[in-house]
Amino acid sequence: MAARLRLRHFRLLIALEDHGSIQKAADAVALTQPGATKALQEIEAAMGEQLFVRNYRGLEPNELGHCVIRYARMVMMDMQHLRDEMKAVLEGVGGRLSIGMIMGAVPLAMQSLSRLLHKQPQLSVQVHEDTSARLLHLIDDGRLDIAICRTSVSHRPEQYHTLKVKDEQLCIAVSVQHPCAKLSAVTLEDVADYPWIVCSANMPMRRLLEREFNEYGLQFPTNLVETTSAFATMSLMRHSHQMVALLSTDVGNFFSQSAAVRVLPVTLRTRSEPYMLVTRWDRQPSPVMRMFIEQLSDAKLESQASMSVSIPA
Repeated sequence: MAARLRLRHFRLLIALEDHGSIQKAADAVALTQPGATKALQEIEAAMGEQLFVRNYRGLEPNELGHCVIRYARMVMMDMQHLRDEMKAVLEGVGGRLSIGMIMGAVPLAMQSLSRLLHKQPQLSVQVHEDTSARLLHLIDDGRLDIAICRTSVSHRPEQYHTLKVKDEQLCIAVSVQHPCAKLSAVTLEDVADYPWIVCSANMPMRRLLEREFNEYGLQFPTNLVETTSAFATMSLMRHSHQMVALLSTDVGNFFSQSAAVRVLPVTLRTRSEPYMLVTRWDRQPSPVMRMFIEQLSDAKLESQASMSVSIPA
Protein backbone atom coordinates (compact mmCIF):
# COMPACT_ATOMS: atom_id res chain seq x y z
CA MET A 1 0.00 0.00 0.00
CA ALA A 2 2.74 2.46 0.95
CA ALA A 3 4.56 1.75 -2.33
CA ARG A 4 1.48 2.40 -4.46
CA LEU A 5 0.11 5.57 -2.87
CA ARG A 6 1.40 9.08 -3.47
CA LEU A 7 0.69 12.44 -1.84
CA ARG A 8 -1.50 13.37 -4.82
CA HIS A 9 -3.73 10.44 -3.87
CA PHE A 10 -4.17 11.80 -0.34
CA ARG A 11 -4.90 15.30 -1.67
CA LEU A 12 -7.56 13.86 -3.98
CA LEU A 13 -9.22 11.90 -1.16
CA ILE A 14 -9.54 15.05 0.94
CA ALA A 15 -10.88 17.05 -2.02
CA LEU A 16 -13.47 14.35 -2.77
CA GLU A 17 -14.81 14.54 0.78
CA ASP A 18 -14.79 18.35 0.75
CA HIS A 19 -16.45 18.78 -2.65
CA GLY A 20 -18.49 15.62 -3.17
CA SER A 21 -17.85 15.24 -6.91
CA ILE A 22 -15.06 14.05 -9.17
CA GLN A 23 -15.13 17.22 -11.29
CA LYS A 24 -14.92 19.67 -8.38
CA ALA A 25 -12.27 17.58 -6.62
CA ALA A 26 -10.26 17.38 -9.84
CA ASP A 27 -10.38 21.17 -10.19
CA ALA A 28 -9.28 21.60 -6.57
CA VAL A 29 -6.15 19.46 -7.03
CA ALA A 30 -5.37 20.58 -10.60
CA LEU A 31 -6.26 17.31 -12.34
CA THR A 32 -8.46 16.55 -15.31
CA GLN A 33 -11.65 14.62 -14.56
CA PRO A 34 -10.29 11.46 -16.30
CA GLY A 35 -7.05 11.89 -14.32
CA ALA A 36 -8.97 12.14 -11.03
CA THR A 37 -11.09 9.10 -11.92
CA LYS A 38 -7.96 7.09 -12.67
CA ALA A 39 -6.29 8.23 -9.44
CA LEU A 40 -9.35 7.16 -7.43
CA GLN A 41 -9.23 3.76 -9.12
CA GLU A 42 -5.55 3.50 -8.15
CA ILE A 43 -6.38 4.35 -4.52
CA GLU A 44 -9.18 1.79 -4.27
CA ALA A 45 -6.98 -0.83 -5.97
CA ALA A 46 -4.22 -0.18 -3.42
CA MET A 47 -6.73 -0.49 -0.58
CA GLY A 48 -8.44 -3.51 -2.08
CA GLU A 49 -11.81 -2.01 -1.19
CA GLN A 50 -14.33 0.52 -2.49
CA LEU A 51 -14.13 3.80 -0.55
CA PHE A 52 -16.97 5.84 -2.04
CA VAL A 53 -20.60 5.31 -3.00
CA ARG A 54 -22.25 7.15 -5.87
CA ASN A 55 -25.67 8.73 -5.42
CA TYR A 56 -27.69 11.63 -6.84
CA ARG A 57 -25.53 14.12 -4.89
CA GLY A 58 -22.28 12.79 -6.34
CA LEU A 59 -19.68 10.82 -4.37
CA GLU A 60 -19.89 10.11 -0.64
CA PRO A 61 -17.29 8.18 1.38
CA ASN A 62 -18.48 4.97 2.98
CA GLU A 63 -17.37 3.94 6.48
CA LEU A 64 -14.02 2.69 5.24
CA GLY A 65 -13.64 5.82 3.11
CA HIS A 66 -14.11 8.07 6.15
CA CYS A 67 -11.37 6.09 7.93
CA VAL A 68 -8.92 6.41 5.02
CA ILE A 69 -9.68 10.12 4.54
CA ARG A 70 -9.04 10.78 8.23
CA TYR A 71 -5.55 9.36 7.87
CA ALA A 72 -5.07 11.23 4.59
CA ARG A 73 -5.72 14.48 6.44
CA MET A 74 -3.18 13.48 9.09
CA VAL A 75 -0.57 12.80 6.43
CA MET A 76 -1.14 16.13 4.71
CA MET A 77 -1.21 18.00 8.02
CA ASP A 78 2.08 16.39 9.05
CA MET A 79 3.58 17.41 5.69
CA GLN A 80 2.47 20.99 6.38
CA HIS A 81 4.03 20.81 9.83
CA LEU A 82 7.23 19.41 8.33
CA ARG A 83 7.46 22.30 5.90
CA ASP A 84 6.78 24.88 8.62
CA GLU A 85 9.27 23.36 11.06
CA MET A 86 11.97 23.12 8.37
CA LYS A 87 11.42 26.78 7.56
CA ALA A 88 11.59 27.66 11.26
CA VAL A 89 14.82 25.68 11.73
CA LEU A 90 16.43 27.33 8.70
CA GLU A 91 15.42 30.81 9.86
CA GLY A 92 16.06 30.15 13.54
CA VAL A 93 12.63 31.47 14.51
CA GLY A 94 8.94 30.82 14.09
CA GLY A 95 7.08 27.59 13.64
CA ARG A 96 3.41 26.70 13.49
CA LEU A 97 0.87 25.73 16.15
CA SER A 98 -2.80 24.82 15.92
CA ILE A 99 -4.63 24.74 19.27
CA GLY A 100 -8.25 24.29 20.30
CA MET A 101 -9.98 24.97 23.59
CA ILE A 102 -13.32 24.99 25.33
CA MET A 103 -14.68 28.33 26.51
CA GLY A 104 -13.61 27.85 30.14
CA ALA A 105 -9.98 27.28 29.16
CA VAL A 106 -9.70 30.42 27.01
CA PRO A 107 -8.31 32.84 29.67
CA LEU A 108 -5.54 30.48 30.84
CA ALA A 109 -4.72 29.34 27.29
CA MET A 110 -4.52 32.90 25.95
CA GLN A 111 -2.25 33.91 28.83
CA SER A 112 0.05 31.01 27.91
CA LEU A 113 -0.12 31.78 24.19
CA SER A 114 0.70 35.46 24.68
CA ARG A 115 3.85 34.50 26.60
CA LEU A 116 4.84 32.06 23.88
CA LEU A 117 4.34 34.70 21.18
CA HIS A 118 6.52 37.07 23.17
CA LYS A 119 9.32 34.49 22.99
CA GLN A 120 8.52 33.37 19.44
CA PRO A 121 7.17 36.49 17.66
CA GLN A 122 7.35 34.80 14.23
CA LEU A 123 5.16 31.91 15.34
CA SER A 124 2.07 31.21 13.21
CA VAL A 125 -0.93 30.18 15.32
CA GLN A 126 -4.45 28.91 14.62
CA VAL A 127 -6.93 29.07 17.53
CA HIS A 128 -10.23 27.15 17.63
CA GLU A 129 -12.89 27.50 20.33
CA ASP A 130 -15.50 24.75 20.36
CA THR A 131 -17.03 21.92 22.37
CA SER A 132 -14.88 19.07 23.70
CA ALA A 133 -16.49 16.62 21.28
CA ARG A 134 -15.71 18.77 18.26
CA LEU A 135 -12.16 19.50 19.40
CA LEU A 136 -11.44 15.79 19.87
CA HIS A 137 -12.75 15.19 16.35
CA LEU A 138 -10.29 17.79 15.04
CA ILE A 139 -7.48 16.11 17.00
CA ASP A 140 -8.47 12.77 15.43
CA ASP A 141 -8.39 14.33 11.95
CA GLY A 142 -4.96 15.83 12.55
CA ARG A 143 -6.30 19.39 12.25
CA LEU A 144 -5.23 20.36 15.77
CA ASP A 145 -1.86 19.91 17.45
CA ILE A 146 -3.24 20.44 20.94
CA ALA A 147 -6.70 20.67 22.49
CA ILE A 148 -7.62 21.87 25.97
CA CYS A 149 -10.88 20.12 26.72
CA ARG A 150 -12.47 17.08 28.38
CA THR A 151 -11.87 13.56 27.08
CA SER A 152 -14.79 12.15 29.09
CA VAL A 153 -17.10 12.92 26.14
CA SER A 154 -15.16 10.44 23.97
CA HIS A 155 -16.04 6.76 23.69
CA ARG A 156 -12.28 6.04 23.59
CA PRO A 157 -10.55 8.47 25.96
CA GLU A 158 -7.58 6.11 26.26
CA GLN A 159 -6.50 6.95 22.70
CA TYR A 160 -5.21 10.39 23.76
CA HIS A 161 -2.21 11.62 25.69
CA THR A 162 -3.61 13.84 28.45
CA LEU A 163 -2.25 16.18 31.10
CA LYS A 164 -4.59 17.63 33.72
CA VAL A 165 -4.74 21.40 33.41
CA LYS A 166 -7.27 22.62 35.94
CA ASP A 167 -10.24 21.74 38.13
CA GLU A 168 -12.82 24.04 36.64
CA GLN A 169 -14.99 26.09 38.99
CA LEU A 170 -18.32 27.36 37.70
CA CYS A 171 -20.29 30.51 38.41
CA ILE A 172 -23.53 32.20 37.43
CA ALA A 173 -23.23 35.57 35.73
CA VAL A 174 -25.64 38.29 34.66
CA SER A 175 -25.58 41.78 33.20
CA VAL A 176 -24.98 44.52 35.78
CA GLN A 177 -28.49 45.73 34.87
CA HIS A 178 -30.08 42.39 35.72
CA PRO A 179 -32.60 42.60 38.61
CA CYS A 180 -30.44 40.26 40.74
CA ALA A 181 -27.14 42.01 40.04
CA LYS A 182 -27.18 44.20 43.15
CA LEU A 183 -28.40 41.56 45.60
CA SER A 184 -25.93 40.60 48.32
CA ALA A 185 -27.33 37.08 48.59
CA VAL A 186 -28.69 35.09 45.65
CA THR A 187 -29.92 31.51 45.34
CA LEU A 188 -30.47 29.38 42.27
CA GLU A 189 -34.21 29.70 42.84
CA ASP A 190 -33.92 33.51 42.48
CA VAL A 191 -32.65 33.19 38.90
CA ALA A 192 -34.40 29.96 37.86
CA ASP A 193 -37.23 31.62 35.91
CA TYR A 194 -35.08 33.96 33.84
CA PRO A 195 -33.88 33.06 30.30
CA TRP A 196 -30.59 31.16 30.42
CA ILE A 197 -27.51 30.89 28.21
CA VAL A 198 -26.22 27.33 28.38
CA CYS A 199 -24.14 24.74 26.52
CA SER A 200 -25.78 22.18 24.26
CA ALA A 201 -27.51 19.14 25.76
CA ASN A 202 -25.19 16.32 26.92
CA MET A 203 -22.22 18.66 27.33
CA PRO A 204 -20.56 18.37 30.80
CA MET A 205 -21.46 21.91 31.95
CA ARG A 206 -25.07 21.47 30.80
CA ARG A 207 -25.39 18.17 32.66
CA LEU A 208 -23.99 19.81 35.78
CA LEU A 209 -26.56 22.61 35.65
CA GLU A 210 -29.38 20.10 35.13
CA ARG A 211 -28.20 18.16 38.21
CA GLU A 212 -28.04 21.40 40.19
CA PHE A 213 -31.65 22.27 39.36
CA ASN A 214 -32.71 18.72 40.18
CA GLU A 215 -30.98 18.75 43.59
CA TYR A 216 -32.75 21.99 44.51
CA GLY A 217 -36.08 20.57 43.35
CA LEU A 218 -36.41 23.19 40.61
CA GLN A 219 -37.71 22.78 37.08
CA PHE A 220 -34.98 23.20 34.48
CA PRO A 221 -35.54 26.32 32.34
CA THR A 222 -37.11 25.90 28.91
CA ASN A 223 -36.31 29.42 27.68
CA LEU A 224 -32.72 28.66 26.67
CA VAL A 225 -30.09 29.96 24.29
CA GLU A 226 -27.51 27.28 23.55
CA THR A 227 -24.00 28.41 22.57
CA THR A 228 -20.34 27.62 23.16
CA SER A 229 -19.22 31.11 22.14
CA ALA A 230 -17.90 33.43 24.84
CA PHE A 231 -18.47 36.45 22.58
CA ALA A 232 -22.08 35.45 21.86
CA THR A 233 -22.68 35.00 25.59
CA MET A 234 -21.25 38.42 26.40
CA SER A 235 -23.24 40.09 23.63
CA LEU A 236 -26.50 38.45 24.69
CA MET A 237 -26.09 39.61 28.29
CA ARG A 238 -25.25 43.10 27.09
CA HIS A 239 -28.33 43.42 24.88
CA SER A 240 -30.78 41.38 26.95
CA HIS A 241 -30.47 42.30 30.61
CA GLN A 242 -32.66 39.40 31.75
CA MET A 243 -30.24 36.70 30.59
CA VAL A 244 -28.45 34.41 33.06
CA ALA A 245 -25.33 32.46 32.04
CA LEU A 246 -23.50 29.48 33.52
CA LEU A 247 -19.78 30.13 33.00
CA SER A 248 -16.39 28.98 34.06
CA THR A 249 -15.30 31.17 36.97
CA ASP A 250 -12.21 32.20 34.98
CA VAL A 251 -14.44 33.41 32.13
CA GLY A 252 -16.90 35.07 34.50
CA ASN A 253 -14.13 36.97 36.28
CA PHE A 254 -12.67 38.03 32.93
CA PHE A 255 -16.04 39.35 31.77
CA SER A 256 -16.65 41.12 35.07
CA GLN A 257 -13.54 43.26 34.48
CA SER A 258 -15.52 45.10 31.80
CA ALA A 259 -17.94 46.38 34.48
CA ALA A 260 -20.78 45.11 32.27
CA VAL A 261 -21.11 41.67 33.89
CA ARG A 262 -21.64 40.63 37.50
CA VAL A 263 -20.77 37.21 38.90
CA LEU A 264 -23.58 36.36 41.31
CA PRO A 265 -22.83 35.05 44.84
CA VAL A 266 -24.57 31.73 44.13
CA THR A 267 -23.08 28.60 45.68
CA LEU A 268 -23.25 25.58 43.38
CA ARG A 269 -23.27 22.17 45.06
CA THR A 270 -21.89 20.10 42.21
CA ARG A 271 -18.40 20.37 40.77
CA SER A 272 -17.39 20.49 37.14
CA GLU A 273 -14.99 18.00 35.56
CA PRO A 274 -11.36 19.12 35.13
CA TYR A 275 -10.20 19.91 31.64
CA MET A 276 -7.09 18.39 30.13
CA LEU A 277 -4.35 19.19 27.66
CA VAL A 278 -4.90 16.63 24.89
CA THR A 279 -2.61 15.46 22.08
CA ARG A 280 -2.69 12.55 19.65
CA TRP A 281 -1.37 9.31 21.11
CA ASP A 282 0.59 8.51 17.94
CA ARG A 283 2.45 11.80 17.63
CA GLN A 284 5.46 13.17 19.46
CA PRO A 285 5.18 16.86 20.42
CA SER A 286 7.02 19.29 18.15
CA PRO A 287 9.38 21.88 19.69
CA VAL A 288 6.66 24.53 19.45
CA MET A 289 4.11 22.24 21.11
CA ARG A 290 6.54 21.59 23.97
CA MET A 291 7.10 25.33 24.38
CA PHE A 292 3.35 25.97 24.62
CA ILE A 293 2.91 23.14 27.14
CA GLU A 294 5.71 24.66 29.23
CA GLN A 295 4.04 28.09 29.18
CA LEU A 296 0.68 26.52 30.08
CA SER A 297 2.27 24.72 33.04
CA ASP A 298 3.79 27.99 34.29
CA ALA A 299 0.47 29.84 33.94
CA LYS A 300 -1.30 27.00 35.75
CA LEU A 301 1.11 27.20 38.70
CA GLU A 302 0.69 30.98 38.91
CA SER A 303 -3.09 30.61 38.85
CA GLN A 304 -2.96 28.07 41.68
CA ALA A 305 -0.69 30.33 43.72
CA SER A 306 -3.00 33.30 43.14
CA MET A 307 -6.02 31.28 44.30
CA SER A 308 -4.24 30.14 47.48
CA VAL A 309 -3.34 33.74 48.33
CA SER A 310 -6.86 35.01 47.71
CA ILE A 311 -8.49 32.38 49.94
CA PRO A 312 -8.33 33.44 53.60
CA ALA A 313 -6.85 30.98 56.10
